[in-house]
Amino acid sequence: MILAASLAEGRSLIRRPATNDDAQALIACCRALGAEIEETPEGLRIEGVAGRPRNPGVLNPGNAGAVARFLIAVACLAEGEVRIETDHAESLGRRPNRELVEALRSLGAEIEATGPEACLPIRVRGGRDRLRAGTIRVEAFRSSQFLSALLFLAPHLRGASVVEVAGPGPAVQPRIVSRPLIDQTLEVLAAFGAGIDVGPEGFRFGIKGPRRLRAGDHEVHGDWPSAAALMSAVAVAGGMAALDGLADDAQGERRARPALAAMGCEFQEGEGGRLFIHSRGELAAECFNGDLATDAVLALEAAACLAHGASRFENIANLRLKESDRIGRVAAELSRLGVAVRHGADWVEITGNPEGYPGGIEVEAHGDHRLAQMLAVIGLRCERGLVVRGADCVSKSYPGFFEDLARLGAKARRLPLS
Repeated sequence: MILAASLAEGRSLIRRPATNDDAQALIACCRALGAEIEETPEGLRIEGVAGRPRNPGVLNPGNAGAVARFLIAVACLAEGEVRIETDHAESLGRRPNRELVEALRSLGAEIEATGPEACLPIRVRGGRDRLRAGTIRVEAFRSSQFLSALLFLAPHLRGASVVEVAGPGPAVQPRIVSRPLIDQTLEVLAAFGAGIDVGPEGFRFGIKGPRRLRAGDHEVHGDWPSAAALMSAVAVAGGMAALDGLADDAQGERRARPALAAMGCEFQEGEGGRLFIHSRGELAAECFNGDLATDAVLALEAAACLAHGASRFENIANLRLKESDRIGRVAAELSRLGVAVRHGADWVEITGNPEGYPGGIEVEAHGDHRLAQMLAVIGLRCERGLVVRGADCVSKSYPGFFEDLARLGAKARRLPLS
């Protein structure tokens, strides 16, 4: 919503905006592109650039993959050369952008990127006169963010465009990984007046352009990935919690609720959108299609570590391309804790121990906010607790995670760096 408002014509109010590192990185970049963003008690007041961003020279998306991919596309609207770079070379700097860069080059943008996978830093030379509307083909089997980036760009092109999702080979069916994230993109763009027609099979997107996004008054729904981490904490520890601000929207991670219900938790809806979760701390194993709720997988895996039986998480190959390898790295840290875990190219199987784990050791977050949250949840059922090194990385998505765990009754405290 912050990005849509920054590209729109007129002044928008974004209520309940995120305050995490990724949101702050996006706000800084949108300001650099010319949007006027004012922080008020009501939310963010944003005067958009009406589809004509100024050249900022350099954009730094921090460690945010979605922000980086969106800005690579949006930067093509600016006149002259724009450089997108990150100070997280070991993380975001290793994530691939090849499919997006190839699609943008087909529109007429000149792009220089690092290595065969088009990693950051990236130089973009675009401008409205250089870009061509028309048919845009993109592969989205490794990241849906490539497609989302093009959907944010296409309404601003001079003329109608069609974004087609291509398969990874000549005779291979197209596939969109983490499809619910595309539904979120479409939900936001529709709220700002973008006319996007989706083909019957869901792989063809028609956009009438040029069409300026319309400013408006919008409220940001609660974050289901963050909620999944809290709900998993309640699930493994037992007890009750009430969560506010969540909505039954396009976020795929809302599937964490029925998954935890299948594992043994009880949910009730209260007034004003309040959601109650109850758990006796006795969980059953579950099989889960992680492709439909990418950012809830690690939270649910934490619950699986304390469940009776073997839980299986499938269709999660793209988790290897996140802030860390969320299959290999996670399996290594779980094994250190004594968790019985097996994994393959696109799946993880966890045999839980309902009695908990000894703990009393240090584990490493590897700069990954989801991994830090996962380890903290498991630590609730470690006899001697856990020390999670590098846990401050939770600020990427949920700065108040440990404080909220403490409010729920967990014993969480920060240790001095050694």
